[in-house]
Amino acid sequence: MADVVRWGILGTGKIAGAFATALQDVPGAVFAGVASRSLDKAREFAAEFRAEAAFGSYAGLAAASGIDLVYVATPHPQHAENALLALGAGKGVLVEKPFTMNLREAEQVVALARSKNRFLMEAMWTRFLPALGEVKRLIAAGEIGSVHQVVADFGFTASFGPEHRVFNPELGGGALLDLGIYPLSIASSLLGPVTEVKAQAEMGPTGVDVQTGFTLKHAGGAMAVCSCSFQARTPGELTVSGSRGHIRMNTMFHRARSITVVLDDGSTRTIDTPYLGNGYVHEAIEAQRCFLNGAIESPGMTHDETLALMGVMDEIRRQIGLTYAADDRR
Repeated sequence: MADVVRWGILGTGKIAGAFATALQDVPGAVFAGVASRSLDKAREFAAEFRAEAAFGSYAGLAAASGIDLVYVATPHPQHAENALLALGAGKGVLVEKPFTMNLREAEQVVALARSKNRFLMEAMWTRFLPALGEVKRLIAAGEIGSVHQVVADFGFTASFGPEHRVFNPELGGGALLDLGIYPLSIASSLLGPVTEVKAQAEMGPTGVDVQTGFTLKHAGGAMAVCSCSFQARTPGELTVSGSRGHIRMNTMFHRARSITVVLDDGSTRTIDTPYLGNGYVHEAIEAQRCFLNGAIESPGMTHDETLALMGVMDEIRRQIGLTYAADDRR
């Protein structure tokens, strides 16, 4: 039983359900409890996904014994508060992206995890998929020569009313926080730290961005061209290009099951990179590995990189004029 990890989930929305489903495919994972502000909702969720316990408050789950790791799946503006709650209660924490609303909040959460010596990770599930691992392996092997560029997009047509969370500023709505973090994070993973960013956006009637484009310059000089949209159903592919060719993450990069390598000698090959379960399995496995080894962060999504990317997001928001209530809190 030493390798068993007991999970708690804060929230009962769509992403919480996806993660609860993933836990069923994670070796050693036990779904120990779920919390909602409504006990009835928590009980319904627990029954559907076979959780051992249901709590009618987030504080109740955080204080409960027998829970090792807490997955924060609440709306964006609650991430910092909920992560601080769980860390303060001595739990390890996996926080759904975006990690927090801004860099200031992220620094508070990371500082508490470090002071408490507790595991903390941003739940950027694409970082742990086999497809990205294979891309990195091929780059390291020199397959496409020296790497200079990433192009990535993520967009879908959000045919929701203005009250929906993706358009609601009080719930952290906007394409950048919901979708733009994916190409930003993976570009950083492939090309290194961002040193400069230029952004433009189309703002919607509720005051949040409905589509945003941004270019990144990375340490070493490589560049990335990224976009996100609630207006357009984009291909969702990512291409990383070097001096000898390029690698494409196929059929929506954030859940790619194959990659294609195209070289300057005219050769093309596709490599299958299937993932376990619904894809969230891999980040849960990594969180458990780190927790069981006594680590407070993952080398695949470090605290420093989470903070750096949140700083980039803040700068993009500054350039496009996107603010949230959390920005006024000090």
